[in-house]
Amino acid sequence: MLCPNCGHADSRVTDSRDTGAETRRRRECADCGARFTTYERVQQTTLIIEKRDGRREEFDRDKLLRSVRLACVKRPLPTGVLDRLVEEIEEDLRRIGRAEVKAARVGEIAIERLRSLDPVAYIRYASVYRDFADLGAFMREIQAIESPEQAAVDTDANEQLTLIPNESAAPPRPRARRGRRPSVALPNRSARALSGANGAADAKQ
Repeated sequence: MLCPNCGHADSRVTDSRDTGAETRRRRECADCGARFTTYERVQQTTLIIEKRDGRREEFDRDKLLRSVRLACVKRPLPTGVLDRLVEEIEEDLRRIGRAEVKAARVGEIAIERLRSLDPVAYIRYASVYRDFADLGAFMREIQAIESPEQAAVDTDANEQLTLIPNESAAPPRPRARRGRRPSVALPNRSARALSGANGAADAKQ
């Protein structure tokens, strides 16, 4: 096995792990010291994928891995978990027992696997392969993976936002303003005195 860094042919195995479907070996180059991983798998019957446009091509594990990695960009996932995910998807496809599998079936299996792994990666992948028709379909997909408690909170919030007062309903009665009572203009003492004096003068006349 040639070193991918310097091309040297000699390397030593530092770790080996058998997963059943394959043997994973961690190697270290004897020349430059670079470390890399190799996989040993049993050669199986070729699996053909039928594309949406009718074309047929061999199942490409690396292509599937690239698409899954793209959906998981910047997600806090353990090292090696995506390789194992792709292995499980391939195993599911082979369990179908058919030489040809539709590409849509591959996408659905990948979506279901991602759903249990990481909800954000699941939504990213589903948005491409399910081709949501509108924003409403996209939001329903997000709500479907939320916890029941959170979904209930969101539903209540949406109901509050969409409540519009009925135009035919009677307008609310204005509330009385609390404060000082309105004052009533009363004649002051000088005015009363003047009025009395005028009255007396009239009486004398």
